[in-house]
Amino acid sequence: MRVGIGFDVHRLTPGRRLVLGGVEIPFELGLDGHSDADVLVHAVMDALLGAAGEPDIGQKFPDDDPRYAGADSCALLAEVAGMLTRSGLRVVNVDVVVACERPKLAPHVPAMRERLGRILALDAARVSVKATTTEGLGCTGRGEGIAAWAAALVSNQPENGE
Repeated sequence: MRVGIGFDVHRLTPGRRLVLGGVEIPFELGLDGHSDADVLVHAVMDALLGAAGEPDIGQKFPDDDPRYAGADSCALLAEVAGMLTRSGLRVVNVDVVVACERPKLAPHVPAMRERLGRILALDAARVSVKATTTEGLGCTGRGEGIAAWAAALVSNQPENGE
């Protein structure tokens, strides 16, 4: 078994759509970034890459590479999942915390869990997504951005070997 952690934060800005966990969320602001800026998926990717002993997403999918301009982060997550599978690793579970003041994320959490589970070939019960606020503190508390932390457990054993 190997554990990895990931973190990402992006600034909220007008004129962009808000995508978290592969789910588009109605909101007047979106996350600024080279790709779709899905901080939740980016944190999960870094956690998986860390568990696999691989370089981070900035090295795998550099933001100065035009191929990734506007990229769907879920497509990149599928690439990471495929890389793990080819390396003989299996994702056991992922756990994510997203910090933002607005919008309220709780109504969207089940869809995020399902989407991530499909991409990672996991039952949604093995995908945890929790939303929290920072009680008005820091960039997320002031509504300037959204941050996400993720942990991932991977194994080189088949499912029945757990």
